[in-house]
Amino acid sequence: MLTGMQIAVIGGDARQLEIIRKLTELDARLSLIGFEQLDHAFTGAVKEKINEIDFSTIDAFILPVAGTNLQGQVETIFSNEKVVLTEDILASTPSHCTIYSGITNPFLTGLTTKANRRLVQLFARDDVAIYNSIPTVEGTIMMAIQHTDFTIHGSNVAVLGLGRCGMSVARAFHALGAKVKVGARKSEHLARITEMGVTPFHLNDLETEVRNTDIIINTIPHLVLSAAVLSKIPVHTLIIDIASKPGGTDFRYAEKRGIKALLAPSLPGIVAPKTAGQILADVLAQLLEEDLKRRKENKK
Repeated sequence: MLTGMQIAVIGGDARQLEIIRKLTELDARLSLIGFEQLDHAFTGAVKEKINEIDFSTIDAFILPVAGTNLQGQVETIFSNEKVVLTEDILASTPSHCTIYSGITNPFLTGLTTKANRRLVQLFARDDVAIYNSIPTVEGTIMMAIQHTDFTIHGSNVAVLGLGRCGMSVARAFHALGAKVKVGARKSEHLARITEMGVTPFHLNDLETEVRNTDIIINTIPHLVLSAAVLSKIPVHTLIIDIASKPGGTDFRYAEKRGIKALLAPSLPGIVAPKTAGQILADVLAQLLEEDLKRRKENKK
């Protein structure tokens, strides 16, 4: 139980609703910032403006999966209010206050470091990333069906990267009958790709390997599908880039060539927000309970 904990939930999409539901069931007291247009009410949760909160009472912040932008602004789907996380806000919190976010960026990392507050990246955890790969795969399949005029079965699919999502995507498209090859750099990843029964290739050979692809799925959050690579792929190729923004594709050049390239981060929040929210809620509940227990023990 989270009885006695005061938590600020700031912005986010429909996934946050499952988090709010779970934490109120565990008896936490929630301040909801950036939710004034949300019709649903939760017992134990109060909608507030960011300038109305006494941050000296806040034990934890829960940010959206994307955290903040590079100016500190938090995305608020259920509000028109501009919500910005600042150094002054964090400095006014108790020293034990923890900030939970899906991912981070230089601004958020710098802000929490300067304020000497602990930052927990949920998507850096293997369990969250693996569970989250399930709705990501379903969303990727949905996009592949929607944006092509051929079947996945029998198509030539290249998956770039063998992280948690890359592995799940490769397995799913292989199971659907696609001819899948996966690009990676590490020798152990190339060995795992072979063990999975799909074709491995080194990313150094990307320009050659994309020449006969029908679908390319990128999971690498760095520019890998450069103009030089895109110049080698067939025009009918569909690119689905599921890496974190800004993705790993030169979208400007893809458009210039007439190649359909789709940036699709946060697919779980789009195709299965309830499931994706429950995944995050369960992990957050566990982490918050551990934090509360640790603080109680330190007071003894």
